[in-house]
Amino acid sequence: MKLNTVKHNKPAGRLLSAPFLLWETLFIIVPLAMVFYYGLTDRSGAFTLENVAAILGAEHAKALWLSVCLSFVSTLICFLLAYPLAMILANMNVNQHSFIVLIFILPMWMNFLLRTLAWQTLLEKNGVINNILEFLHIPPLNIINTPAAIILGMVYNFLPFMVLPIYNSLVKVDPNVINAARDLGANELQTFFKITFPLTIPGVISGVTMVFVPALTTFVISKLLGGSKILLIGNVIEEEFTQAGNWHLGSGLSIVLMIFIIFNMVISAVFDKNGEGNML
Repeated sequence: MKLNTVKHNKPAGRLLSAPFLLWETLFIIVPLAMVFYYGLTDRSGAFTLENVAAILGAEHAKALWLSVCLSFVSTLICFLLAYPLAMILANMNVNQHSFIVLIFILPMWMNFLLRTLAWQTLLEKNGVINNILEFLHIPPLNIINTPAAIILGMVYNFLPFMVLPIYNSLVKVDPNVINAARDLGANELQTFFKITFPLTIPGVISGVTMVFVPALTTFVISKLLGGSKILLIGNVIEEEFTQAGNWHLGSGLSIVLMIFIIFNMVISAVFDKNGEGNML
C-alpha cells in the first residue's frame, strides 16, 4: 500500500503569507518604528532621551503612578470576581463555544465607547441610578468623576478577559486529580490551594496580563468617567498627540508604557509556556 506524500511548496506558502506580512509591516512594524523614531528624537531630528526621561517629571510621574494603582486595583477586583464565576461555570459543564461565548463575547461586540458612555449615563449626577435612588428617597451617589468610577468602568469592560482564561484552565484540570486529593483526606480548602489553584496559574497570569495592560493604557474610560479632574498616563499621551501636537513627547511616554507591556508579556510567557491560559 503506497502512502501519498504531500510536498510542501515553499514558494506557494510564501505567496499565501504575503498579505499577512504586508499587513504586519504596514500596521505593526511601521507604527512601532515611528513611535521609536519620534520618541528618541527632538524636533530637529537629533537623538535624545529627554522625551523618555520626561516620565520622571512630577505631573507625568503622578499620572503614571495613578494609572498603575487604578490598574492594579481593577485587576485585583476582576480576579476576585472572575475566579469564583469561572469555577461555577466549569462545574456546570457548559459548552465553551456556546454558553460562555454567548455570555461574555457577545456583549463585547458592542462598541467599547458605547459601553463606557452607557456607564456615564448611569453614574452621572442626574443619571438613571441617582433618579432611582431619589425616587426611593435614598441619598444620591456622587461617584462620577472619581477614581471609583474609573475602576468600575475598567472592571466592567475587562472582566471577560479575566474570566475566560481562568475558565479555560479550570476545564483542563483532570477530575481524577481532584478526586485523588479528596480520597487522601484533603478537605475543600486544601484541595483548592494545593491542587486546583496551582494548576490554573497559567490562566490567572494570562488573565492578569490581559486586564492590567489595557487598564494601564486606557484613556477613554478615565476621560468619560473621570472627567478632566483625573488624568491617567493614557490621557496625558493622548493630549500630547491630539491637543499639544507634540508627537515626540507623546511617543517618548508611549515607550515607557511599552516597557510595562513587555514586562507583563514576559511574565505571562514564563508562567504559561504551553499556552494553557488562552481565552479559547
